[in-house]
Amino acid sequence: MKPVAWLGDSRLCLREFPDDARRVAGHELALVQAGREPSSWKPMPVVGLGVSELRVSTGDAFRVIYVAKFAEAVYVLHAFQKKSRRTAQPDIELARRRYRAVIEERRKR
Repeated sequence: MKPVAWLGDSRLCLREFPDDARRVAGHELALVQAGREPSSWKPMPVVGLGVSELRVSTGDAFRVIYVAKFAEAVYVLHAFQKKSRRTAQPDIELARRRYRAVIEERRKR
């Protein structure tokens, strides 16, 4: 099972989800850690290659943007509550910056 690497404030943001959304997100991330597919997700190539968005719906919409294609960890780039149909540009930009930081850090190794 891969460990989860939380980037920036993503862990804190996920902890601020309501209990039911946090529980679902945790279960779905555990599936990803085990190399399985979560129940509701979509690719996010606008953020980066291999980046996915975990969709949590508990009346309200919550999202966890992550990348699991690397052998060493599942990187959680961002977690947030979605307020509109389209993912807000600031959320995409934040995830994109964090994805680039992961790529750069891996290059240095």
